[in-house]
Amino acid sequence: MSAADGRRHVVIVGGGFAGLGAAKELAGEDGVRVTLIDRNNYHQFQPLLYQVATSQLAGTDIAYPLRKLFHRDENVDVKMAEVAAIDPVARTVTATDGATWSADAIVLGAGSQPNFFQTAGAEDNTFPLYSLTDAQQLRSRVIGVFEDADRDPSRIDQGALRFVIVGGGPTGVELAGALADMIHDTMTAEFHDLAVSAAEVHIVDLGHALLGPFSEHAHDYVAKILHRKGVHVHLGVAVTDVTPDHVILGDGTRLATRCVIWGGGIKAPPLAAAAGLPQGRGGRIDVARDLSVEGFPGLYVTGDIANILGPDDHPLPQLGSVAMQSGAWAARNVLADFAGQSRSPFHYRDKGIMAMIGRGSAVAEVGAHRHELHGVIAFSAWLGVHAMLMTGVRNRIDAFVNWGWDYFSKTRGPQVLDRSDEARIDWGDGGDGGAAEETLLTGSTSS
Repeated sequence: MSAADGRRHVVIVGGGFAGLGAAKELAGEDGVRVTLIDRNNYHQFQPLLYQVATSQLAGTDIAYPLRKLFHRDENVDVKMAEVAAIDPVARTVTATDGATWSADAIVLGAGSQPNFFQTAGAEDNTFPLYSLTDAQQLRSRVIGVFEDADRDPSRIDQGALRFVIVGGGPTGVELAGALADMIHDTMTAEFHDLAVSAAEVHIVDLGHALLGPFSEHAHDYVAKILHRKGVHVHLGVAVTDVTPDHVILGDGTRLATRCVIWGGGIKAPPLAAAAGLPQGRGGRIDVARDLSVEGFPGLYVTGDIANILGPDDHPLPQLGSVAMQSGAWAARNVLADFAGQSRSPFHYRDKGIMAMIGRGSAVAEVGAHRHELHGVIAFSAWLGVHAMLMTGVRNRIDAFVNWGWDYFSKTRGPQVLDRSDEARIDWGDGGDGGAAEETLLTGSTSS
């Protein structure tokens, strides 16, 4: 099908890294018009959500208007809508308000959602960290429990200042380090009459090492840094139950808390199943080497919603770099289809993995041979890579100013409780009040 003006129409679902990569590749392309659809009118830089949650960055530092990104590209049209359904045969996309777009090709980059693995109470009683709204809500809860404990210090015994992070991957580790810095530096300075020293950060993971994909040396480094920051680490144990006032671990440990952060994994969004496409691990859509879906010509799936195989036939990780590169590659294959040329299989350029573990500490494995960096050098590499990936010059400048200030100063902010309704806690909802004390079993934690 062709547009009335003779141009081919490409619909891109999702304004994350994958959708952005595809749209940038098609921007300015003669004979092609692009409709980019996202539930938000901005692109959010997900790797830095934890810095918004811990008041290191403002939401505007990691969000950039999609229309502004493409304001010079006449062939790219941005629509703010939530996609409800995709017909891969007819190549139509339908929004929740009934709006419909027909296309010559669809690039599906709809991202992911938290995977709670059927953990009792997790979906209702934890704070995931997968969107800007999530980060702002978590920030409000963190600041809110300090305000509540400041008004009534007895709430510390009810877990007001105990923070439990589920998941020892990059999200969990980076958040643990940042939260520990925030507590021991900023909050100590701001809440003079509160026993901030009673605050605790716990990180729980079913595996036997934090940052599993990294080397053993990196595992030791991460454990040492978190230990220095006072973070309690629980390994080889799962969270089995989450209630409004405590969590229970598989070894029987009970932790009183009013703030549980979920970084325990992701899965495909409901749109993957609704499209009726072949699904694999995590509900993600299985794609061919060229990112197409067998039996559905004109459909490409990229980023976190796709199971993309690497050279070793194992799925590539759900990383921003994989998403952005796959989105751009899918767009090039779309153009090849339009030109009657052969598509090419996706080749991911692995730039390495890295994680920041609080102020001045980071670990990175870069290059084809995974050259390992620790400490300030890795921290500098982390800053550079993330700043270059960020969208918009202003965002990069603002982020660097804030990062620099945070590195050389022990203050951060603003500690503004701008979502007080969301931060409000019913301190009577647990029923056992101060009785919800922590019971630590021998050998269950290291700190």
